[in-house]
Amino acid sequence: MRTYRYFILLFWVGQPYPTFSTPLSKRTSGFPAKKRALELSGNSKNELNRSKRSWMWNQFFLLEEYTGSDYQYVGKLHSDQDRGDGSLKYILSGDGAGDLFIINENTGDIQATKRLDREEKPVYILRAQAINRRTGRPVEPESEFIIKIHDINDNEPIFTKDVYTATVPEMSDVGTFVVQVTATDADDPTYGNSAKVVYSILQGQPYFSVESETGIIKTALLNMDRENREQYQVVIQAKDMGGQMGGLSGTTTVNITLTDVNDNPPRFPQSTYQFKTPESSPPGTPIGRIKASDADMGENAEIEYSITEGEGLDMFDVVTDQETQEGVITVKKVLDFEKKKVYTLKVEASNPHVEPRFLYLGPFKDAATVRIVVEDVDEPPVFSKLAYILQIREDAQINTTIGSVTAQDPDAARNPVKYSVDRHTDMDRIFNIDSGNGSIFTSKLLDRETLLWHNITVIATEINNPKQSSRVPLYIKVLDVNDNAPEFAEFYETFVCEKAKADQLIQTLRAIDKDDPYSGHQFSFSLAPEATSGSNFTIQDNKDNTAGILTRKNGYNRHEMSTYLLPVVISDNDYPVQSSTGTVTVRVCACDHHGNMQSCHAEALVHPTGLSTGALIAILLCIVTLLVTVVLFAALRRQRKKEPLIISKEDIRDNIVSYNDEGGGEEDTQAFDIGTLRNPEAIEDSKLRRDIVPEALFLPRRTPAARDNTDVRDFINQRLKENDTDPTAPPYDSLATYAYEGTGSVAESLSSLDSVTTDGDQDYDYLSDWGPRFKKLADMYGGVDSDKDS
Repeated sequence: MRTYRYFILLFWVGQPYPTFSTPLSKRTSGFPAKKRALELSGNSKNELNRSKRSWMWNQFFLLEEYTGSDYQYVGKLHSDQDRGDGSLKYILSGDGAGDLFIINENTGDIQATKRLDREEKPVYILRAQAINRRTGRPVEPESEFIIKIHDINDNEPIFTKDVYTATVPEMSDVGTFVVQVTATDADDPTYGNSAKVVYSILQGQPYFSVESETGIIKTALLNMDRENREQYQVVIQAKDMGGQMGGLSGTTTVNITLTDVNDNPPRFPQSTYQFKTPESSPPGTPIGRIKASDADMGENAEIEYSITEGEGLDMFDVVTDQETQEGVITVKKVLDFEKKKVYTLKVEASNPHVEPRFLYLGPFKDAATVRIVVEDVDEPPVFSKLAYILQIREDAQINTTIGSVTAQDPDAARNPVKYSVDRHTDMDRIFNIDSGNGSIFTSKLLDRETLLWHNITVIATEINNPKQSSRVPLYIKVLDVNDNAPEFAEFYETFVCEKAKADQLIQTLRAIDKDDPYSGHQFSFSLAPEATSGSNFTIQDNKDNTAGILTRKNGYNRHEMSTYLLPVVISDNDYPVQSSTGTVTVRVCACDHHGNMQSCHAEALVHPTGLSTGALIAILLCIVTLLVTVVLFAALRRQRKKEPLIISKEDIRDNIVSYNDEGGGEEDTQAFDIGTLRNPEAIEDSKLRRDIVPEALFLPRRTPAARDNTDVRDFINQRLKENDTDPTAPPYDSLATYAYEGTGSVAESLSSLDSVTTDGDQDYDYLSDWGPRFKKLADMYGGVDSDKDS
């Protein structure tokens, strides 16, 4: 490290006299030969004025980073009033006074106590004053001076980032901008070359270069290929002192990545591919995959596949799998091994994104040959038609042949075929088929009027492989034959007025026919031969499939003949001719002068769909009878409900109501009170039967109170008899709770109630003789005597 020595020029000021001097423009060493007192003032550097002070000094300079063991000497302050007798005292104030800078109050020497760093603070402003030690009064006005810290090269350049990351496209030209790095130096840029930084490359040549002054990194090698090398690490150095020897330096790392461009065309790894597929593959079935490799990445490596030429342009297709970038070859149309066994295709792979500046490298596509072999499979028989339509007359006899279907095995083996009818489509078994030649014939008579079309399904199955079968729909139309006679369209019942005139139209007739002749229906109407002579009516054929009934005389008498039955013959015009006879009922009725019917045989003739008055009266009588029956039945049911609930002892089992209530045992004194049974007066009058709603409220009968010495059995029998004979007494819940046990048991009564009447102790030893079921009771009661004896 260089060492600089600076000397402070001090001026001793004597008596004022005119003198001139120039300002200091550079550092000085040593002291002037003569003592002068000058002061620089004003804005012009060349203007000199006489100073009114008796002492002053220039600014001081101090070197940073002092490494000596003693305090660093800054300079000396001296006043011309100082006689050297110690009467004056020098005082220092301002930045760092007393801490960083100290002054000898007797001599005026200034020293720095610590190492100073210009990068922390380059300038210190202080104030000095000389005072009289005895009086404390200043002998000189306070003056301000500056201590400037001179810089040394003690800071190395520092980059703004420890690691830089940059990218540049591959195949870039020389001099392509990559990134700019920047380093800063904390030293003083205005003093020397301590802060002058120069950049250089330590690692990364010959691929990259750096501008020494700007730090811009550029490509230095032509046609750098990402596919050969993608990552580069470049080390850049920044050195101060203008790069001279002895300067400080810093380094940084720049990671440079070459980005991809589309400079590589797709290439198939092989020129020929071969795949196999069965002829039964449906359209859309994938056959195989081919893949062209592309050294690029991203969208530059995307590939499109297409079939450019070959024998199967219309039979196959190729699509691109976007995830794997493979070409998937699929079936486009149904294949047939018997027609063509091998297909040859030319598949091309190309890049959809091409950069024009790399077209000179060649076409960005490649082609390969794909050979597809169709494999034979055992196919089901094939019918000669997709559907068959046959016709047959409805009068055809059984076993009449309608037509035939034909199917054959499309395989080279030409296996024989048998035919059958799907009986799910011909449940009535109207048709049958010859299993050998496929002839369709009838097995039952047909009727067009019942079913016009028969839709059945014929099955063709290979004899050698029954699993191979196919179906074809067969539509059979039944042709019409004139086998149905025409008949009236409806039942005709009309009337004629008693005062009708001759040739008066009383009814128009219409006919229908179930047959459907090709030329349409043509009906003819006439009276039956037996009714032609002596008939009171005539039939007029209108030649439009209708006819009219006309009166043949003037006036009719309903008392002589109330009803006429007129037979009418209806014939068609088809072959063979079919005819039928229908009867028209004509009633003679009384009419008004407008011809409206009023009565026929003293009864109004109503529409066939209406009801007569007699029928209405009969219906009304039936309804009344039904209502009376319902009322009587309800009355009997009501009377039956009022009968006593318990008629005899035999019926008591049908009237007992179980409430599933369980008492509290012998210790429950609240559940049963014998006093209530002995004294019916204690029963509350408001207690009624709880299981049904009473139809009428009856006042309970007052019964005399029983004597206190009455036996419980007699008391209960008495009360039971009273309630049995009283039809109004409801069965209270207490009816089934008498707490009395009869003498029918072999073991007699075990109740504690009965034990009250016994003065002496009972012997329970017989319980042990009853078997294991009573062993527990024998242990409980048999041990009582033993306890007492003990």
